[in-house]
Amino acid sequence: MHINCKKPQIVNAPGAPKAAGPYSQAVKANGFVFVSGQLPIEPSTGAIPSGEIEIQTTQVIKNTEKILAACGLTLADVVKTDVFLKDLADFDTMNGVYEKMFSGHMKPARSVVQAARLPKDVKIELSSIACCKGQD
Repeated sequence: MHINCKKPQIVNAPGAPKAAGPYSQAVKANGFVFVSGQLPIEPSTGAIPSGEIEIQTTQVIKNTEKILAACGLTLADVVKTDVFLKDLADFDTMNGVYEKMFSGHMKPARSVVQAARLPKDVKIELSSIACCKGQD
């Protein structure tokens, strides 16, 4: 069986943090956008907001929104997320922010795991997959 796969496109979103290694912010392929794990980096300064999980959760979701916007998409188009937490004790607080920011949208499928250590010692990392509504 042959599957018709169109050539993947690299996504470089203005206003979102640049990839910090040999990977892309996102890749658009076959009707989906695969967003790399986003850290709570403030794009204009490159700084990581110090403070509570609420602030860092808000920032990773805002960064994700900017990448999706570069593809003509919103959080409403997200079908799957993976959340990596430094400490699962932050789950309820993170979940409250996540729920507010995804409010009014179809709730995506999701995994949440605790990671022994995340890049730059952040409290959260978020990756996601969005559906392009028939676009390529």
